Amino acid sequence: MENKQLEEQEVVRLPLIGDPAPAFEAKTTMGNINFPEDYKGKWVILFSHPADFTPVCTTEFMTFAVMQEEFRQLNTELIGLSIDSIYAHIAWLRTIKEKIEFKGMKDVEVLFPVIEDLKMDVSRKFGMVQPNASTTQAVRAVFIMDPEAKVRAILYYPLSTGRNMDEIKRMIIAMQKADKEQIATPANWQPGDDVIVPPPGSCGTAKERVESKDENTYCLDWFMCFKKEQK
Repeated sequence: MENKQLEEQEVVRLPLIGDPAPAFEAKTTMGNINFPEDYKGKWVILFSHPADFTPVCTTEFMTFAVMQEEFRQLNTELIGLSIDSIYAHIAWLRTIKEKIEFKGMKDVEVLFPVIEDLKMDVSRKFGMVQPNASTTQAVRAVFIMDPEAKVRAILYYPLSTGRNMDEIKRMIIAMQKADKEQIATPANWQPGDDVIVPPPGSCGTAKERVESKDENTYCLDWFMCFKKEQK
């Protein structure tokens, strides 16, 4: 019976890019939340960490907390998660505020919700518990959901590697720009860099057709055209 229950727990289809994000209700450090109902019209970054009172996670939470307003200016909300209790979360976040200084950050108050997931209900839905890494801790996962509550990006990090929050912010900016302008962003793109415009359907007159429409557009070949960004 126990083996059957374990098998049933493991047969959970993980959400993929483009899928509706799994709905959930959860108890957090900021009260109860109901996703996606409470986040209509917002981008959401849901990220898990292995455990409270661990050094890598502490640096990540401080960085996210300091950048929270930057994400909010991008219509993006943060939600943290670990398989710890509310009491552990609160004690850890209080320690961060009162005792920890890192890279010039100090007196940092974490004001985004952190989910208590003792039964692993949310973390299993999102594939944040991976047995080969740990059966009792969530891995370092990031799920980015758009205002329609669809999964738009998924990042997994090993336990030993801290996340790059500037890269996560860059992804949000790039995806929002792509949605708004129907463009794509090239490798190592940063806001203000030139962007890729969709290739024309016909290769024969692609260059002439694109350039005749917009003097800010240029092609490297028939399949690869860029639009200059205004600096």
